[in-house]
Amino acid sequence: MMKYNKLIRDKVPNIIESKGDSCKIHIANDDEYWNKLKTKLSEETTEFLNNPCVEELADIQEVINAIADFKFGSQSELEEVRKRKFEKRGGFEKRLILDEAYDR
Repeated sequence: MMKYNKLIRDKVPNIIESKGDSCKIHIANDDEYWNKLKTKLSEETTEFLNNPCVEELADIQEVINAIADFKFGSQSELEEVRKRKFEKRGGFEKRLILDEAYDR
């Protein structure tokens, strides 16, 4: 037996059982879910930093989507804010590095 106490993707219990194994799960309340989402975001980000590949980036995106749905009502709200910030401040395409800034 292995103990985890971590947020998992929805199909993981079925995958475990399809291999002939069993698992114990519960549905998180709002507080636990929010805390586990933050932990999962940190875990997935660390995994991406250790192995920067598209699969790890997709895992981060999945957690971000879940956070957007849970905390802000929808992923479209997140996208609207992202677009507004992009139009106002730009993105990162030019690879600009700020070395210094000077007061007038």
